[in-house]
Amino acid sequence: MRIYQVADKKHYLPLLLLADEQKSMVDRYLDKSEMFVLDEDGVKGEIVVFERPDGICEIKNLAVVPEFQNRCYGRKLIEFVCDKFKNKYPYILVGTGDGGLAVPFYEKRGFFKCFTVKNFFTDNYDHPIFENGKQLTDMVYLTKELR
Repeated sequence: MRIYQVADKKHYLPLLLLADEQKSMVDRYLDKSEMFVLDEDGVKGEIVVFERPDGICEIKNLAVVPEFQNRCYGRKLIEFVCDKFKNKYPYILVGTGDGGLAVPFYEKRGFFKCFTVKNFFTDNYDHPIFENGKQLTDMVYLTKELR
């Protein structure tokens, strides 16, 4: 298994759209971010990290190919970026939907809830976003100390 940075991020658009299903939203951050893919006999997942103006890095996208989910690839990608950026940033942020499995997934990896953006999904997406049968409305942000 190896994780490496990629330059041709648009090549991975189908994988990116698993985590953020509206292309126009992906376009907002993709060119200004760093993207890493996890390859183990083929690409299994990706993670996109964005440097915010306030000096904190943010995970903007994390996706694992559906048939390879629940095999620790997502965890390995998070561990990789946390280790890679620990000497550059004090914290890492991630925003995710308010319903479903993502919040517990991140909490299990040492993240904790820090703030919520009300109506993020209803205000910024051109269609309703659902996770586990529940319509997402608010964006929950979680953070983890890197140092």
